[in-house]
Amino acid sequence: MRRAIVLAVVLAASGSRSGGGEGAAAAGLLIVTNKGDHTLGIIDPALGRQVATVQQSGVTGHELVASPDGKTAYVPIYGNSGVGRPGSDGRSIDVIDLQARKLITTIDLGQAERPHDPKFGKDGRLYVTTEITSTITVIDPRTNQVVDRLPTDQPESHMLLLTRDGQRAYTSNVHAGTVSAIDVRAKKVTTVIPIARVAQRLALSADEKWLFTSDQDEPRLALVDTATNTAARYVPLPGIAYGTAATPDGRYLVLALIKLNQVARLDLATWQVGPPLDVPKAPQEVLVRPDGQVAYVSCDASAKVAEIDLRSWKLSRLIDAGPSVDGLAWAAPPAR
Repeated sequence: MRRAIVLAVVLAASGSRSGGGEGAAAAGLLIVTNKGDHTLGIIDPALGRQVATVQQSGVTGHELVASPDGKTAYVPIYGNSGVGRPGSDGRSIDVIDLQARKLITTIDLGQAERPHDPKFGKDGRLYVTTEITSTITVIDPRTNQVVDRLPTDQPESHMLLLTRDGQRAYTSNVHAGTVSAIDVRAKKVTTVIPIARVAQRLALSADEKWLFTSDQDEPRLALVDTATNTAARYVPLPGIAYGTAATPDGRYLVLALIKLNQVARLDLATWQVGPPLDVPKAPQEVLVRPDGQVAYVSCDASAKVAEIDLRSWKLSRLIDAGPSVDGLAWAAPPAR
């Protein structure tokens, strides 16, 4: 009898940590950039709260990425303005130890660059958009030194995607309204794809056949065929989408409808938008957890991260973050 009681208590405690909609909490941390107080926030998804912050070295980081082993975060210090606006021009990248919860070094890029969106390639190197020089800067994380640069051939190259094989890169070039398709090995732009007057964030489908980016003037989503690097079609949306992210099963694209304060999902088989969910003001970036069960959406004007259960399509809870929370990344050890 006593053994049964103890077992029940253990199970109850385990269930209480799994929270409302995040399922059997995946091993890992959600890390965020809080632009309002210039910090990296560390969110424990099992507890559903921000458990620590680390001060950035400058003003301010918009985006971030975790190292493949989940131990380190990299935060490009962009500057104190928005893309295309006057202001300070960042030239560095903060390197933060997520276990010790402290800044361990800052990489100096050597010149004003406005570094923005970081991604790790298959080769283990760090790729970062550097707007002012219309490039992607490549860093060796073993030495924290710049080892290469790739051209984008367009101004304001802001957001970045890399294909899984590491052979192709894509940047959104905001006020040029284009996407640059880049051959990483050859270090050259293969195509500049016209999208709209203003382009912004990027996402790839699970099979990498489609690249998605949203028109920032009209409520429509551009579908770029990655085989031909052309805008194959546009899908009408109920509102302007900002951040988007595809689910790993290939079924949906989760959309942050920034002006409607909603999150919706696009069925990638029918191209129909399903019922939206209300979220706090100014949803920005979408991150789908690697297990495909949960999406996190940063709500910039609300200092909240909305957690969405993708199985039930419900808002499971709101997580307090820092002011002007924006960039999201998942930090976890690699799957065995």
